[in-house]
Amino acid sequence: MFSIQTLNKISTKGLDRLPREDYETATDMAHPDAILVRSYKMSEDVIPETVKSIARAGAGVNNIPVDACTDKGIVVFNTPGANANSVKELVLTGLFLSSRSIVDGINWTQSLDPSDEVSRLVEKEKSRFSGPEIQGKKLGIIGLGAIGVLVANAAQSLGMEVTGYDPFISVQAAWGLSPSVQKAGSLDQLIAQSDYISLHIPLSDKTRGIIDTLQFEQMKEGTRLLNFARGGLVNNDSLKKAIEDGKISYYITDFPDGELLGNPAIITIPHLGASSPEAEENCAVMAADQTKKFLETGNIKNSVNFPSCDMEYGGGHRLLIANRNIPNMVGQISTLLAEQGINIQDMMNKHKNDIAYNIIDTDCAPTAELIEKLKSIDGVVMVRAIPPVGA
Repeated sequence: MFSIQTLNKISTKGLDRLPREDYETATDMAHPDAILVRSYKMSEDVIPETVKSIARAGAGVNNIPVDACTDKGIVVFNTPGANANSVKELVLTGLFLSSRSIVDGINWTQSLDPSDEVSRLVEKEKSRFSGPEIQGKKLGIIGLGAIGVLVANAAQSLGMEVTGYDPFISVQAAWGLSPSVQKAGSLDQLIAQSDYISLHIPLSDKTRGIIDTLQFEQMKEGTRLLNFARGGLVNNDSLKKAIEDGKISYYITDFPDGELLGNPAIITIPHLGASSPEAEENCAVMAADQTKKFLETGNIKNSVNFPSCDMEYGGGHRLLIANRNIPNMVGQISTLLAEQGINIQDMMNKHKNDIAYNIIDTDCAPTAELIEKLKSIDGVVMVRAIPPVGA
């Protein structure tokens, strides 16, 4: 029986993927095997020692102390692409909002006195809210992951000239990208040529403030900037200066900030990108499936801190070991197994950045003494034995 703690309300469609005869789920749990979370801000101080994995039902993991989890051998999952269509639809909405002064027009209309001749006032004042069509305009997409690709393809089908920039585009994303989408030679080139720019990259130390004074200076006059990725990607002070200088006509963001409120050129949306029932269900299902697969087989998919690792499981004895990616780790592990008379039937070793992960199928169960010896190897951060199915 596995215990799963839910730190947010998780869609029942996701929880239904965890059979009740094998899993118990609750919000209050002292010794969970895994955690399912959405936006709850986690602290490394309160993660129970029993936790083997944390699955974020969403793409961003800035609410999870990933580095601390890695040090403890905890696998952190996210759900890339599960909410992609929901976010894509909101980005397209942002494109139209940034062009046609729709929000200003609606607010003005709502302010009218019903006793006045509304129709006459509307015809007289509607020119105040006119704006350009998006068809034929140039859209630059920064980041071609699951969401960026969907936005690029949809905008291209709406008649926009789309250019993308992503030096780390995955093979899967490249396969899904419309051949009509152009590739920018550099970030500077994309910024300088675009009428609209949409951000679709994760927030990290390297990307924080990626749109700053220099980037604004390179933009066309009246550029429309959309940020449905993370708020910290844009420097707020530089943004407000760019608006004053006429470089930015509208900034549309899904991440409201006190510094951005009250500016008529900034439209703040209350983080609605993934707020659709379909997206919440898709994220929950993916998070639950990844958790279940890892707990039962040790296989890993869509981890932000561990390598993807998928080795067919026949239901026998399986040993999982995570370690720092340093020389002679596999040799030390195999030596200890041999000393205990344990034969390796199959093995997979993968690494991601500073962490390596080993799946080892053996002909018999490792003893408690062996597991402690494996844990004592300098650089090992996690050891777990999976008993045979039915044991």
